[in-house]
Amino acid sequence: MKHAHFDCVSGIAGDMTLAALVSAGWPEAELQALPARLGLDGVAIEVARVRRGPFAATHVNVRVPGKQPHRHLHHIDAILDRADLPARVRDRAKGVFRRLAEAEAEVHGSSVEKVHFHEVGAVDAIVDVTGALLGLDALGVTSVSASALPLGGGWVDSEHGRIPVPAPATALLLRGAPVYGGPVEAELITPTGAALLMSLAPAWGAPPAFSLESVGTGAGTREFPDHPNILRLLLGSRVVAAAGEAAGPAGGGTTIERTVAVLETAVDDDNPQFMAAALQRLLALGALDAMLAPVTMKKGRSGLWLVVVCEPADARRLAEAVLRDTSTLGVRVREERRIELQRRILEVETRFGTVRVKAAVLPEGTERVMPEFESVLEVATRSGASLQAVSAAAVQAFQDGSR
Repeated sequence: MKHAHFDCVSGIAGDMTLAALVSAGWPEAELQALPARLGLDGVAIEVARVRRGPFAATHVNVRVPGKQPHRHLHHIDAILDRADLPARVRDRAKGVFRRLAEAEAEVHGSSVEKVHFHEVGAVDAIVDVTGALLGLDALGVTSVSASALPLGGGWVDSEHGRIPVPAPATALLLRGAPVYGGPVEAELITPTGAALLMSLAPAWGAPPAFSLESVGTGAGTREFPDHPNILRLLLGSRVVAAAGEAAGPAGGGTTIERTVAVLETAVDDDNPQFMAAALQRLLALGALDAMLAPVTMKKGRSGLWLVVVCEPADARRLAEAVLRDTSTLGVRVREERRIELQRRILEVETRFGTVRVKAAVLPEGTERVMPEFESVLEVATRSGASLQAVSAAAVQAFQDGSR
């Protein structure tokens, strides 16, 4: 269970997020290959090592040829649909841009379909959003938290003229997040950065208890006197109970107890195929688990019972997805205690290729390993081997210590 904590020393922007991810361990080459995967001709990504105050940091610059057109949401959706991206990354990226579009529409008194994206519809924003989500996915991040957010201050120039900080769309996007003014007179949170954090549905404040493994430091472009313009990303494994979670029972060091949210609803007037598609979408949006079961409803009607398990911070976002993607009129939400095995995600080398596996620590101290199906499928497709052969090879590689 990888956790990422965004320490927003100087707010957050898309390019700073990319830089922090590279600094934390995401291969630079994977970021630089992203424009080609998005089908964006002529776009290049420069990565440099810089200093911001006392900090050595990574800086990312997305170089875009020529002036970019204003785009509507459907234009960006089309780019993402054509892109070479994992489905879960594509769906989350669409969610981020929809959130941006909703904020822009509210600012201008327009609709999501009609609003022009202006700055956030530019190619660099598409790279920033998809790159941030792809990087987190590549690093195996399953949960996110963030510090309170400094808004900065003063004024900035935009397509609509001179506007106060925070920009109107940014202010709307940050509803519900803890914020404060300063510490410098500048725009510290961009709309892209705000939409990314709010879409990731982080827990706010101090980082939870987790085993810190790497620290990424992303640099902003501007330099401020007496204040480092950086975004820090603390990355590690949640192998202990976090804030609000109870420790496991005495002697039960291989288990943890924590709180999860459970969403459920039942429908008897929806197409089962649509419900199955909604199930997959919920998993792509970050649900820990989701399931459908046949039930008999009032008046003897056949129906489907949908149950979703997720992080408490994700509950409202996923409940809204259920309301949007199914015919239900309401979703029940509750929090429950869950006792679970500690686990870790790692990669093993097989004769067919690299396979990602999940290893859980059993109460007696041994480990149980399960290959991740998507990774097995990818390797099997590429190598021509059967799913069974790739899965068995991954388990054997783990047991042999080839990792």
